[in-house]
Amino acid sequence: MADRAVASARAARTRLDTVTEDLGRLLKEQNRLTEEHTAELARLAEKRTAERARLTEEHTAATDRLTEEHAAHVARLDARLREAESARAAALSATANAAGRMQALATGMLADLRAMEDKHHDEEVLADLLHLDHRTAQAGRLADSVAVLTGARSGRRWARPIAMESILRGAMGRIGGYQRVRAHSASDTAVAGHAAEGVMHALAELLDNAANFSPPTAEVHVYVEEVPSGIIVSVEDSGLVMSDVQLRRAERAVSGESTDLGGLTGTRLGLAVVGRLARRYGLKVSYRPSARGGTSALMLIPQELLVTTGASAPASTGTAPAATSSATTARAGEATATTATTATAPAGEATTTPAT
Repeated sequence: MADRAVASARAARTRLDTVTEDLGRLLKEQNRLTEEHTAELARLAEKRTAERARLTEEHTAATDRLTEEHAAHVARLDARLREAESARAAALSATANAAGRMQALATGMLADLRAMEDKHHDEEVLADLLHLDHRTAQAGRLADSVAVLTGARSGRRWARPIAMESILRGAMGRIGGYQRVRAHSASDTAVAGHAAEGVMHALAELLDNAANFSPPTAEVHVYVEEVPSGIIVSVEDSGLVMSDVQLRRAERAVSGESTDLGGLTGTRLGLAVVGRLARRYGLKVSYRPSARGGTSALMLIPQELLVTTGASAPASTGTAPAATSSATTARAGEATATTATTATAPAGEATTTPAT
């Protein structure tokens, strides 16, 4: 029994020694792996730091390069924009200058025609002179429109208030289809001299638009109504009814909100002129369906632009030549309209200045 116990003890010691040796080897291996792992971590950390520094440097360089390129691009665009603005301003200035010359030329031609109308009484000659007078008045309105759109001032100045009746007839004389316009006015008010030309011009554009969009034989009716806030001038035609989209587009054009001249063609040109004049003089223009089947344009002339007729100009700023024959009588309506448009006012009443 004793021998057997000694043998078991020796075997156990042998196994313990073996386990101890294995444990020692494992601990050494663990230490080696720990050292290798620590070294690898340090190497990776160093590499990551170097890589981060490299990427940061590259990113900074790329950012600086893009910033410089962006700044240079913005500078080029800014230079081009300034050049475009300068060219646009020069073009507008040249156009305004040309419009001023056209205004002065038209006014001079009208004065010459008036002098010839007073000299010649032959009905055929007088009829031709009246026709030229009317066409020249339309050309003057076009020059005034160009001046308005380019920000220049009108070529005419009125020193005294102009009666509402003369405002209506003056506007009628500046359009092609004036024969179809029927004015209904019982107002005894007048428009202040500084605003008379602008109101007359805006009304002429509305009348021209109504005449152009009505059947060739249809009449255009103009009504004047006095209200507490001023005077409402209604222009009613019997043309096609405008759709809601067209009404909104037209009201936006006459509101004067947009100053962009791009895309102005056809009737939009006239409405843009109305918008500029409305903004300048405080006029309010709106549209609604007309009882005559077409469209009605309403222009409110504010009270601050109106004066009583006690200080206003005569009802007409010009008179038609005496009717000496049937031909002259047939054109008497044209004479009244055109002479009311641009005839020289009484001394000191109107002056003409080229647009600037």
